[in-house]
Amino acid sequence: MSLEVVRPGALTTVQDLGRAGYAHLGVPRSGALDAYAHRLANRLVGNAPCAATLETTVDGTAVRTTLAVTAAVTGAPCPVRVDGRPAAWGAPLRVPAGTVLEVGRAVRGVRSYVAFRGGIDVPPVLGSRSTDLLSGLGPEPLAEGSVLPLGAPQGPSTGADAIPVPAPPAELVLPLRLGPRDDWFTAAALAGLGRSVYRVSPASNRVGLRTEGPPLARARNGELPSEGMVLGAVQVPPDGLPVIFLADHPVTGGYPVIGVVPEPQLPAAAQAVPGTPLIFQPTRHS
Repeated sequence: MSLEVVRPGALTTVQDLGRAGYAHLGVPRSGALDAYAHRLANRLVGNAPCAATLETTVDGTAVRTTLAVTAAVTGAPCPVRVDGRPAAWGAPLRVPAGTVLEVGRAVRGVRSYVAFRGGIDVPPVLGSRSTDLLSGLGPEPLAEGSVLPLGAPQGPSTGADAIPVPAPPAELVLPLRLGPRDDWFTAAALAGLGRSVYRVSPASNRVGLRTEGPPLARARNGELPSEGMVLGAVQVPPDGLPVIFLADHPVTGGYPVIGVVPEPQLPAAAQAVPGTPLIFQPTRHS
C-alpha cells in the first residue's frame, strides 16, 4: 500500500514524535510541531501515537492511494475532499483505492496533520521518520510524483468517531519560565516583557517562531560561549526580538536565553499565523 503525491503543497513533510536522545551528537529532536494534533490524527485512524503522519503548511496537499485506507485530518481546520467530494475534517474517513484525498488551504492556523491507518512507512533515521529541515535528516519534503509507502495496520482498530480539537489561537499567550540568562537584560526590559504585545513574524518556520515588537535591551555587552538549547527556549539575538525555538531548533547557541516556554504550550505556537498577537507571561522558578 502506498500514496502518490499529486500536489505537494508549499511545504509538506513526514513527521512523527521525533528523534529524542541525540542532542549530544548535534541532532535536533524534530517531529510534529503540533504534537497534539498529530496524536489526535493517529488516534482517529487507530494508529499508535508514534506513527508517522503528513504535516502540511498553509495550503495543504493531495495524495492518491493505491488501496482503500482510513485517513483523518486534524490541526489547522481546512476543507477536505475525497475524489472531489467534500469529506469530514477531524473524523475518520474512508479513502477508496485509486482516489485522491485533497487537504485544502487552512482557514485558520498554519499546519494540518494527515494520518493514514498503518502510518507513513518511510525508512527511519536514528529511530524516527521525521523530516528535519535544519540537519537534513529524514525524508525530503514531498514533491509531485513522490511515492510514500504505508505500513501494515498493527492489531484491531481502536480509533474514535470524533475527538474535540482546540481552535488555532486568535491571541497567543505563552507562560515563560525566566532563565538561565535573564540577568543579561535590563530590569526595565524584564519588567516590560510581560506588558508588551509582540506579533508572530512571517519569518517564522519549523526552527523557530520569530517575533515583531519592542526589542529587549541588554544589561551587558559581549557574547556567550555556545551552550545547549532546549525545545521552547526563547533566545534573544542582537536585534533584541525574542525567538521561540521549535522542533527543528539547533541544539547549541550563543545568544542569551531569557526564558523557556513549557513544551505543552508549543502546539499553539505552531498554529499561530503571522500577525497573531503574542503575550509572554514571565515567572520565576519556584
